[in-house]
Amino acid sequence: MIDTGLVQHDGQRHAGRAGANDQDFGGFGQHFSLHLSTIVDFLDEAIAFVNDRWHIASMTETQPKKPSKSDRTRAQILEAARLLFAERGYDGASIRDVAAHASIDPAMVIRYFRNKDELFARAAVVDLQLPALRVIDRNAIGEKLIRRFLEIWEGPASGPGMAILLRSATSNEFAAEKLRDVFGNQVRPVIAAVADPADAGRRAGLVSSQLLGLAMCRYLLRLPPVVALSHDEIIQNVGPTLQRYAVGEA
Repeated sequence: MIDTGLVQHDGQRHAGRAGANDQDFGGFGQHFSLHLSTIVDFLDEAIAFVNDRWHIASMTETQPKKPSKSDRTRAQILEAARLLFAERGYDGASIRDVAAHASIDPAMVIRYFRNKDELFARAAVVDLQLPALRVIDRNAIGEKLIRRFLEIWEGPASGPGMAILLRSATSNEFAAEKLRDVFGNQVRPVIAAVADPADAGRRAGLVSSQLLGLAMCRYLLRLPPVVALSHDEIIQNVGPTLQRYAVGEA
């Protein structure tokens, strides 16, 4: 016979275990839900932090950096130096003149540029950006050179560098050496690319003599008949001469 008491007792015991298991599972589920909620909150905060840092970094990269007071002072000195050197030449503009024009103490000029030679060298930087003559029509070289000359002196991106050197070179050896550097490092290589390398120096010298003479008469001495010439007149009259000097029978 089956002991009904034992069966009843076992049933109660199993039922008790099931209830306990249900309670344990319910507690685990509640505990797991709390942990999951914490993890989600943490991830949300981490993502927000990363997005904020990325946004700040993007703004830093896209927004131009404001010039410092030191940068502004340096630019102010250079602007004054370029103006005075272009008007008066190396010998006609002193450190005190530059400082007075920039409305600063002369000691500040020395602090940023050490001496007059360094200031002059920085103010008289020249990059002619001459065209690559090798890749253009050989018959148009003279015209290309004179057009570039007019851009250098009268174009929207023209600077005072050549005027500073040309005005100063006749009386100051330091300026003259700077002008010779422009010839040797910028003019001669361009001519050598289209002419006999052995004859490039002579041809580049002839081209330079024509262009420097024109610059002296038109921009420094300001001879009225030369100043009155239109661009077309200059191109028509000077272009063929440059063509002959560069690649013709010169």
